[in-house]
Amino acid sequence: MKSNLLLWIVQGSLAIIFLFAGGTKLYLPMDALVLPIRVPGLFIRFLGVAELLGSVGLVLPWSLGIRPVLTPIAAAGLTMIVTGATVITLIGDGITAALFPLVLALLSASVAYGRWSGRPKV
Repeated sequence: MKSNLLLWIVQGSLAIIFLFAGGTKLYLPMDALVLPIRVPGLFIRFLGVAELLGSVGLVLPWSLGIRPVLTPIAAAGLTMIVTGATVITLIGDGITAALFPLVLALLSASVAYGRWSGRPKV
């Protein structure tokens, strides 16, 4: 029971963070997005869409009970995105700046593992 509540808190927090991050990547002009290394603009837009869809996938499938297997898949996908962000930030800005995306990657991986192991059997 406690682990379910903790997973929901982490899922909700991650959903809000990725909703904001994805929306920012889609809304702001390319010149306003400052990244540690040069990345193609179309790739940044793709990441924005993936983060928005991932934020929805973190919450809706599990809460509605419709294809709940999509929640750990969304969390695993976001883990891969943020792991890449950690590496890019580490290369461009150093260890201290890479700690935030690293924590997000660990939290996303925890949700993926927690929801996969506690997945309702269909």
